Amino acid sequence: MAPVNDVMAWAESFDHLLECKTGQLVFEDFLRTEYSEENLLFWLACEDYKKITSVTEMTVAARRIYAEFVQVDAPRQINIDCVTREEISENISQPGPNCFDRARKLIYGLMENDCYPRFLKSEIYQAHLEQAEKQ
Repeated sequence: MAPVNDVMAWAESFDHLLECKTGQLVFEDFLRTEYSEENLLFWLACEDYKKITSVTEMTVAARRIYAEFVQVDAPRQINIDCVTREEISENISQPGPNCFDRARKLIYGLMENDCYPRFLKSEIYQAHLEQAEKQ
């Protein structure tokens, strides 16, 4: 269970929520109830991807992210426009550090403006807040 200050901070900004490991897990649980956890998982995969410095590792990671989240009929296909999807498809053979930036920003915006406000009103968040306040 996260400390009450952390749980309360999740309501202050979407970034506070994402900066907290427990917050990420609770938000993922919430997204799973909406069948949209792929958004968070994609965003987290992109955050890890940005830290890779080896070209070989970058290529392997980019192909994994592409196969899991971006390509049409991917197991956890994210909801992005066809222009962004096409741009990634063209760059996937020689992916750079910014390969997924546009899609990452789109998904971040979707989560922040759409899912996050519902999360704050959800029973999942309210239960965590109550639990934290009792500690």
